[in-house]
Amino acid sequence: MGSNILITGAAGYLGGSLVADFLASNSTQFRKENITAAVRSEEQAKTLSKLGINVLQLDLTDEKVVVESLLLSIVIHCASSLDERLALHLITALGKQREVRGEETYFIHTSGLSAFYESTGWPPGETKDTGPVFDLEKQLADSFPIRKTDVAVIEHAKARGVTSFIVIPPTVYGKGTGEWNKLSVVLPVCVQASISNKVVYKFPENIKVSGVHISDLTALYGSIIEKILQKETIPSGPEGYYFALAHDLIWWEVLDHLAAALKARNLVVDSKTQIWPSDEAAAKSLGVPVQFVQLLWNSGENIISENTRRLGWKPAWSKDRFLQNIDDEIEAVLDLGKAKSSLIDSLFESAKG
Repeated sequence: MGSNILITGAAGYLGGSLVADFLASNSTQFRKENITAAVRSEEQAKTLSKLGINVLQLDLTDEKVVVESLLLSIVIHCASSLDERLALHLITALGKQREVRGEETYFIHTSGLSAFYESTGWPPGETKDTGPVFDLEKQLADSFPIRKTDVAVIEHAKARGVTSFIVIPPTVYGKGTGEWNKLSVVLPVCVQASISNKVVYKFPENIKVSGVHISDLTALYGSIIEKILQKETIPSGPEGYYFALAHDLIWWEVLDHLAAALKARNLVVDSKTQIWPSDEAAAKSLGVPVQFVQLLWNSGENIISENTRRLGWKPAWSKDRFLQNIDDEIEAVLDLGKAKSSLIDSLFESAKG
């Protein structure tokens, strides 16, 4: 079948880990010749080319280039959930391939859990992924950019005859396996700020969030791909929301464990946490726009995820395992420094608007 799976954002934390984990898989579906990686820079392209896979240096904002470059049937989009143009151009390309080759095409979009926080306007109370999630997102699309992108993806895919899926990761942790960037953002930034401040800070509210280890997250994408290639029918389009919620995390509990682990390394002066004096102080220390501080470190959701379980997804990491191995997060930051991620830059760009 040739090279038929494109992963965008392949130099990023998630996209890079998907490439690496697919190549390391025992499945015959994930051979080098079946995977194409899309990256932004020439340096990234050179780095990933060492893996022996097809690499495209691609400007996803240029629809003409995207449509002319892609001769694929499956796209896993990890590049951005804020700029809907990137996803729509890829879907247009898949729609053209479907028309030309007469084969089904598939688009797996990576969204963001912040679209489902009360603090961004999502309705309070329990939300099931088997319920009217799309209808609610459509009603609320104009109030939050990630929701707007989700809706645009689903509607444009339907119009182009492309089968779509929305994967929504929560707080992702663990050292990635990609060639370019092996660090996520939320926990590493917290670790870096704690080391810099010599103390671990927390917000006054003890928020429950959801977490997933990067290896469990890539396994979920792999499960969707395998179902596609096996021609099995799974929820898609308006019903195709896959919340990658492996387990709960209680922020104060996480930060208490982090403080103890940092103190054991003499990287902070106290094993006890302190309260952030203000959102502005937190934003300055964490290095993000102030309007995104609460979204990244002090918001939670109330989602019941059933679609992932129906796939047979069984995360290997639990809350206890994460807390017992929280020193791994510190070690990764000490080893790698800051994440090579464009997320923070995109947040500052979004803040301007």
